[in-house]
Amino acid sequence: MLFLMFDAMETYSLIIEASVIIILSFVFGEISRKTNIPSVLMLIILGIGLKFALDAVGGGEIDFFPVLQLLGTIGLIMIVLEAALELELKREKAVPIAKAMGIALIGLLLSTWIAAIILQYFIPEMTSTTAWLYATPLSILSSAIIIPSVTGLKENKKEFHIYESTFSDIMGIMLFYFLTGNAEIAEAAEAGGAGSGLAAFALNVFLTIFLSLVASYLIVLIFQNIKGHTKLFLLIGVLLLLYAVGKKAHLSSLIIILIFGLLIANMKLFFKPAFLQKLLKHESAEHIYEGLHVITMETAFVVRTFFFVIFGLTISLASLASMKVAMISALIIASIYIIRFVILRIFVGNDIVPQLYIAPRGLITILLFYAIPEELQVAAFEPGILLFIIITTSLIMTGAMIYDKKRAGKSVKQATDNPVGFEKWTAPRLEEKA
Repeated sequence: MLFLMFDAMETYSLIIEASVIIILSFVFGEISRKTNIPSVLMLIILGIGLKFALDAVGGGEIDFFPVLQLLGTIGLIMIVLEAALELELKREKAVPIAKAMGIALIGLLLSTWIAAIILQYFIPEMTSTTAWLYATPLSILSSAIIIPSVTGLKENKKEFHIYESTFSDIMGIMLFYFLTGNAEIAEAAEAGGAGSGLAAFALNVFLTIFLSLVASYLIVLIFQNIKGHTKLFLLIGVLLLLYAVGKKAHLSSLIIILIFGLLIANMKLFFKPAFLQKLLKHESAEHIYEGLHVITMETAFVVRTFFFVIFGLTISLASLASMKVAMISALIIASIYIIRFVILRIFVGNDIVPQLYIAPRGLITILLFYAIPEELQVAAFEPGILLFIIITTSLIMTGAMIYDKKRAGKSVKQATDNPVGFEKWTAPRLEEKA
C-alpha cells in the first residue's frame, strides 16, 4: 500500500515538473521576444540548474540519453515538417528563394569543409569522413532559433532568414545522412571511390522522392474524405510510421516529410493538372493544412522545450574549461563568420547587418550529433565544443539583434525629433497685360 502511494506521488511529481517546465518555456519565449535573448539558452540553463538539483539529492546517475534520442527523432521530423509548411512556392518568390538556397548551400559546404580541416588537425584520431561527419552539425543554421527571433526585422530580411535557415536545416540533414547513410558510402569515400557512393546516394534520393510523391498524394486524397475529428493526429501517426519504415528500408526518410509538407502547403501547384484538380476537395484539404500547421507548431514547441532541458541535464560544464575545446571552438566560430561575410557581400551587397551575425547553431546541431552511428563516433571529440559553439553563436546573434533594434529606434527618434517642415504653397498669379 505504501509502495502504491509512493509510486502515485512520483507520478504526480513528474506531472507537476513537466507542467512547470512547459509554463517556464512559454515565459522564456515571451522574454525572448522582448529582449532577443534566445529561449533555447534559457532552457539549457534551466536543464543545467536541474542537473545540479538532481546531483544534490542523489539522482544525478539517471540515464537521459534514450529519452533524448526519442525526443530528438520526433523533433527532427516536426522541424522539417514545420519548415516545409512555411515554404510557399510562388513564381514571385523564385528569386529570393533561389538566392537564399544558394547562400545556404554554399555556406553549409564551405563551413563544413573548414570545420572538418580544423577538427582533423586538432583531433588526429579523426579520418576525413568522421571529420566531415562531426563538422556537418556544427555548420547548420538553427531555424528553431532564427525564425522566432527575426520577426522584428524588415520584411525582406525576415523572409531571407526564414528561407535560408529552412534550407540550411534541410540540406544539412541530407548531407549528414549522405555521410552516414551506410557503411559502403563511408568506405567508398575513404578509399577514393566517392563516385560510387554518390551514385548510391543519388539512387536512394530519387527512389525516396518518387515514393514520397506517391505517398503524399495518396495521404491527401484519403484524409480529405475522413469525417472524424481526430484525423490530424492520425495523420501525424501515419507520417511517423512512414519515416520509421523508410529508415528501416535505408531510405532518406526526411525527404518523405519534406515533400508531404511542401505538397500540402502548395496544393494549387501540385494539383494543377485538370485530372488531379477533379480529385481534390479544396475546402477539406485546406482544413487539413491549417490544422496540421497548428498541431505541428504546438508539438514542435513541446518537443523543443523538453529536448533542450534534457540536453542541459546531460552536458558536462567541466569540458568548457579545456583550452583545447576553447581553441577549436574559437577557430570554427571565426570561420563561420568569415565565410558568411564573404558570401553575403557577394550575393547581398553592403547591407549585411544584422544578417551577418544571425548564424546560431541549435536543435539540429544537437540532434545530428547524437545521431552519429556508434561505429563512427570518435572518443577524443569533446562535447564541450558543441556547447561552446551553440552558446557563443546565440550570444553573438543576441547582441546583433539588440544593436539593430537600438539602431532602428534611434533612426525613428531622429525622424520624429526633426520632422520635415512644410509651407502652404499657392500657384503664382499671372498679371494681366495693360
